[in-house]
Amino acid sequence: MALKKSQIYASLWQSCDELRGGMDASQYKDYVLTLLFMKYVSDKADKPDSLIEVPTGGGFADMAALKGDKEIGDRINKIIGHLAEANDLKGVIDQADFNDESKLGAGKEMQDRLSKLVAIFEGLDFRANRAEGDDLLGDAYEYLMRHFATESGKAKGQFYTPAEVSRVMAQVIGIGPHTRQDETIYDLACGSGSLLLKAADLAPRGLSIYGQEMDNATWALAQMNMILHGHETAELWRGNTLAAPYYKNSDNGLKTFDFAIANPPFSTKAWANGFDPANDEFGRFEYGIPPAKNGDYAFLLHLVKSLKRRGKGAIILPHGVLFRGNKEAEIRKNLIGQGFIKGIIGLPANLFYGTGIPACILVIDKEHAHARKGIFMIDASRGFLKDGNKNRLRAQDIHRIVDVFNRQVEEPGYARIVSAAEVASPANDYNLNIPRYIDASELEDWHDLHAHLNGGIPDRDLDALRDYWAVFPALRGLQRGPRRDRTGEGRHSRSRGVRVLSRSIARALRLFSRLGARPTSRAFGHLGSMPVPRRSSTNCPRIC
Repeated sequence: MALKKSQIYASLWQSCDELRGGMDASQYKDYVLTLLFMKYVSDKADKPDSLIEVPTGGGFADMAALKGDKEIGDRINKIIGHLAEANDLKGVIDQADFNDESKLGAGKEMQDRLSKLVAIFEGLDFRANRAEGDDLLGDAYEYLMRHFATESGKAKGQFYTPAEVSRVMAQVIGIGPHTRQDETIYDLACGSGSLLLKAADLAPRGLSIYGQEMDNATWALAQMNMILHGHETAELWRGNTLAAPYYKNSDNGLKTFDFAIANPPFSTKAWANGFDPANDEFGRFEYGIPPAKNGDYAFLLHLVKSLKRRGKGAIILPHGVLFRGNKEAEIRKNLIGQGFIKGIIGLPANLFYGTGIPACILVIDKEHAHARKGIFMIDASRGFLKDGNKNRLRAQDIHRIVDVFNRQVEEPGYARIVSAAEVASPANDYNLNIPRYIDASELEDWHDLHAHLNGGIPDRDLDALRDYWAVFPALRGLQRGPRRDRTGEGRHSRSRGVRVLSRSIARALRLFSRLGARPTSRAFGHLGSMPVPRRSSTNCPRIC
């Protein structure tokens, strides 16, 4: 019988309980994910399309045979080493030391702890799960990433981008069913690879994946993550992207890609270590050199340089990049002048692990840069769900962001196209701070006292539903009632026709409202021909 996600989650969390006490919670992943990987590839080794070879003495069954052995820690290390050597995974899956007494205890304590840990994973059987499209392990991996980042109390979330944000980024740069298999995607600070994987999920034909990560342990996690998701051919390199970019062309210039995405560390101070930005051999800083103590624009400029002539990219950065002055203001002015910035999406605060500050997505588009006359801005800061001590984008929030951005539709208080002339005006001086251009403040709730006292629905409230009346014009025409005076004070309608809306239509309208979408005649056109009942004598109808 195929394993369910809940079974895997329970087993993984049980294994974390066995490790508590000897190490920081952020280090659980080194042990738990290594065992998870060993069990998964061992169960899948007999599949004809398996790209991982499990040698004799290098499988999970060999680990299971060590339960109760006094030298279990050292022998587990050797088993993992055999698998790593057979598959060129040295330095990837052998990061965790299963013979470390400082973390796992000494003597009988280590023996019992590791025996229980192996027994937990022994109870999982992945052979029954479908081989193709099996994202069960990927989901389990992300489940652990979220919990490790939350529990550690440190900025460990740097290696993990929430899946919801990853989906938004991939969709606003145009990755989808039409994306070709030969197109390339690059993450300059790939962390655990979550951004790359979510983008690849949206391209059913496949994508060629490239990434670079400086942290050794995080790079190893990314390698395992790619294998667990079925992307064994993904090319990830370990190293400092800014000081020593790995991907280069034959002329020693930066290799360029069709798509580029990134969630780099915010405002890193040591970004220029190892190279001289003023004499950068790759020409990344032609639009200006970022401040010595803040590397946000260094990552942005690297991303811009890594895109092909028609390439598209998205990068997560703190809101400060939109309005900070001096050197950053000059870079921002030059990028706007080149037309590279297609849009800016302001995200809710407290979405990311390790920081509670709000961030934004800068969308870069080189293909139409020459003809770009403005920047499309979205203030999505209020659309989220409180989830424990973090905030999370809901499906409806993702849909609204992607739909509005891709259609470039203006919505009052949410999205608008800001002309280049307005951005460059003396009043704004290339400041891109979203509240300058979008007023997202809540409208005051007006109360019509006359309607409250005498019944009926105020005309103001009915007029606010103009999008719905456009679909149901006959219903709006059934309104009648006194017009109290010329100033509008106390004006209200004793609406009869509103009551003809059935419960199902009312539910649909409420759903449209929650999604931030507008009803269309295509969706409800068949209802326009519904017979309208005779007017009721009820004096105080309700809309929903």
